This record gives sequence, C-alpha cells and structure tokens, in this order.
Amino acid sequence: MNEHRMISLPAPLFRDPIHDCPTDPTVIWSEEENQWYLFYTQRRADAPAIGVSWVHGTKIGVASSADGSKWLYRGTLEGLDIERGHNTFWAPEIIRAEGAYHMYVSYITGIPTDWDYPRQMLHYVSDNLWDWRFLGRIDLDSERVIDACVYEVEPGLYKMWYKDEQRDSRTFAAVSRDLHNWQVLGAEITDCAQEGPNVFELDGIPWMISDYWNGLAVYRSEDFTHWTRCPDILRESGTRPMDVGFAHHADVLVKDGNAYLFYFCHPFAREADAAIEAAAEDMLTERDRNRAVVQAAQLKVQNKTLICDRNADVAWEMA
Repeated sequence: MNEHRMISLPAPLFRDPIHDCPTDPTVIWSEEENQWYLFYTQRRADAPAIGVSWVHGTKIGVASSADGSKWLYRGTLEGLDIERGHNTFWAPEIIRAEGAYHMYVSYITGIPTDWDYPRQMLHYVSDNLWDWRFLGRIDLDSERVIDACVYEVEPGLYKMWYKDEQRDSRTFAAVSRDLHNWQVLGAEITDCAQEGPNVFELDGIPWMISDYWNGLAVYRSEDFTHWTRCPDILRESGTRPMDVGFAHHADVLVKDGNAYLFYFCHPFAREADAAIEAAAEDMLTERDRNRAVVQAAQLKVQNKTLICDRNADVAWEMA
C-alpha cells in the first residue's frame, strides 16, 4: 500500500544559482527518473545590459526535485543549437504525448540589443528530457511568434496557443494531429495584448491564463475556442518571501485533482509598487531590478470562478 503525505511548497520555490533570473517556468514529471523537472528561460540578470541584450542569449535552465519541495539546479539543455554562435532560447513548452516528450521553444538568432529581430517556434522531441532531437521550425504564418502552449483538446487533436507579435501581440491558435504540421486558425484572444498563454482543465472547465503585464488574465471556455474573460488573479503582491509584484508567464500543473500555478515575479522591480519603499528602491542596481524567482500557488474553482490565494500554504502530496 502506497503511503502519501502532504507538504507545503516553499517560497520562493526556486532561484537560479547562475544568473538569479529564472523565468517562464514549466514543470513536468519524468517517467524515466521518477522525479519532477523544472525547465525555464535562464535570463542573464547579471550580464552587462546593452539595450535588451540581457533578455537575449538565454539558455533553457533545468532543475530537478524528488518531491517537489527542494529543487536542484542541473545546468542547461545542450544540443539545441540549429546554427552557429550564441543564440537565444525562450519559454519552453514541454509535454508528454504520443510516447515521447515534445518541446516547443521560441528561438532568436544571436544576442540582439533591441527587439527588432524575428522569433521562430522550434520543435524538438526526446525520450528522456535530456537528449533532444530537432524536428524543425513550426510554420505559424508569422515571423514573430513566441510562448507556445500545447494541449490535447480531444483524442489525437492538439491545439497550440501562442503570442503573435506581428499581429498586435494577440493570442493566436493552431491545431495539429501529428504535433509537427500545424494549421493556423487565427486569433482567439483579442481583448488586449498579452503573452505566455496556458490552457488547462479544472473541475471540468477549460481555462486559459495569460500574462498581460498587470497580473494574470483569466478566461474560461466550453469548447477550447470561444473564451470569456473572468476576474484577474495575482495582480497584488503577496506576503510570502520574495513574492512581490505581478505574477508573470505562468504554467499550470493539474495533479491529483489539484491545480498548481508556477509563475515568476521580480521581487525588486518597480512594478512591486508599494511593497518596496521608494528610498530603498533608488539604491537598487539595474541587476537587482531584473532578478526573478519562481513561485508556486494553488488554483481553485469557486462558483465557476478561478481563484488563487498567493499567500496561502501550497499543499502538495508526496508519494
């Protein structure tokens, strides 16, 4: 008989020991190693900033955990390069489907100092979350696509949501039956510019959350296509250690009927508002303001509304 016990996840959940700026987290269970993996954009908060160079040149960071409570930094994914030089990888989306792990990751050539460069969506496959084989670029009919989310909306039919910066940074969608060839459907969320869409089901309801730089926007649906805006979540700073400012680019893991939100925030950024007094903030370096941490919170549905108390203990069941 398996014994289970509940623990509370720490705050912050994870800090990157190399650059101290993990962003765009995604969490997945390794069936081969029987442990959790956290993948993220390893932003270089400590790098000299020429324009926005510190946001580029990023690798995909990796951390692992046996129980979800303590995370060990494992380095970065190797073998992803598709051309020479030091290039940029953002926002990994990793799912287990069709007997393998699939990763969709945003890619930019080189280390730009401004935003005026194409972004592509790359597709990789792996049997173990470490060794990735490049399958090709995903054609989404745009030169500026980032932040893929992929979900199986019906058996054998996968849907991808992503930010199209070429089209006013709205959330677009595409569908596929082989996870490689995608048919673009068009825009699905058009009420505001946003990024980092994430789709999941909780209490039998399809939900989408996205980062619109003022907290997380929440949408609900009945068919994974038509979405209704709901009250925002995680707009106000929390009270837990370093849980300050807006929540950004979140991933949702539904486990044992519970939904866990993994997000990043900038504890020392100006968006922290009153959480940091102005006098103290003026003493911070640009590097301090750029630093980020990964936090976890629990999502619940009450009266068909998605809620999240970022100050509450996060109850996590260990096997």
